[in-house]
Amino acid sequence: MNLRRLLSLTRKEFIQIVRDPRTLALAIAMPVMQIFLLGYAATNDIRDVSLAVWDQDRSAASRQLVDAYRASNYFQVNYDVDSEGELRRLIDKGSARVGLIVPPDYSTRLAASKTAQVALVIDGTDPAIAGTALSAATMVGQTRATNLLVERAAARGQSALTTAPIDVRSQVWYNPDLRSAYYMIPALIGLILMMMAVVLTSTSIVRERERGTIEQLIVTPLSSLELIIGKVIPYVLIAMFDMAEILLAGVLMFGVPINGSLPLLLLLSGLFLVSTLGLGLFVSTIANTQQEAMLTSLFFLLPAIFLSGFLFPLASMPWFLQMVSYLIPLRYFLIIVRGIMLKGVAIDMLWTEVIALSIFAVLIVSAAALRFRKRMD
Repeated sequence: MNLRRLLSLTRKEFIQIVRDPRTLALAIAMPVMQIFLLGYAATNDIRDVSLAVWDQDRSAASRQLVDAYRASNYFQVNYDVDSEGELRRLIDKGSARVGLIVPPDYSTRLAASKTAQVALVIDGTDPAIAGTALSAATMVGQTRATNLLVERAAARGQSALTTAPIDVRSQVWYNPDLRSAYYMIPALIGLILMMMAVVLTSTSIVRERERGTIEQLIVTPLSSLELIIGKVIPYVLIAMFDMAEILLAGVLMFGVPINGSLPLLLLLSGLFLVSTLGLGLFVSTIANTQQEAMLTSLFFLLPAIFLSGFLFPLASMPWFLQMVSYLIPLRYFLIIVRGIMLKGVAIDMLWTEVIALSIFAVLIVSAAALRFRKRMD
């Protein structure tokens, strides 16, 4: 082995790396971003689960029960509702994950030393959150019941009482068996649509530029808009075909239900696809090589995977990462696809997500089209 030749070759490689500063920057920034996301976002610790309370008793005893749930690290009392319909609407929208229902005779039964029943309604679309919420809610109820037993025993001068003063009755909606497939299969639709659109679209246009064929397309009578549409249509069809495959496999192999409107799901999937295609086109205007396009795509895809609620619950993340998640279109689409498939919600429950995706689609596609047109000029 000739050390001089080896050092010369090594020097040449370093020079080539330095001459491609964007790839070098991505290679340096990627590990930092990964450790940041994995360290903060990749957590299965469930806390601050959104809780809606329907307190029909409105007494000091019922407020003490609600305070017991509020004092735990697992729940955050965000809503105080006045009807079952309002409670159901919050759970259908995903605003609340758990509903606590206190009956009107709660304090009366406690005062009479009888067992007072309270009901817990849990959104089962996310088995991880639902399982932890079920265990935590039962534990809080049992702890409160034990404290009341001790208070009663002390008041009567007895050592213990055998009848529990509070009986927590739990009911899991939408996914009673807490099957993880019900949670993952709908999410995979959004993930695959995003990956197919971003990666394939960005590398396709860059590949044309690398081969020198993009100039041949420019001199044709095709307008810039026609060129963009013609390039992305095949990937739209491929992504929609993949979506149909996932739906079919999810229903036939895993028994995942489609409780809502399939045409509505396809329509809103198309809206989400517009924003992801725009992102892929935007990446293609930044990258000069296919390798650079792949690295740049990962730079956008990794935060989307970790901060969209695909793998880890958003409520468990630090507040600043929760704020960043509002800038990720996949976050809104996951609410849409899980809501339609598992909860059977209609468009009236999804207006917030639809408006957000529409804004993203307009902004991303407009930015990508402007940069693409400048690169063509």
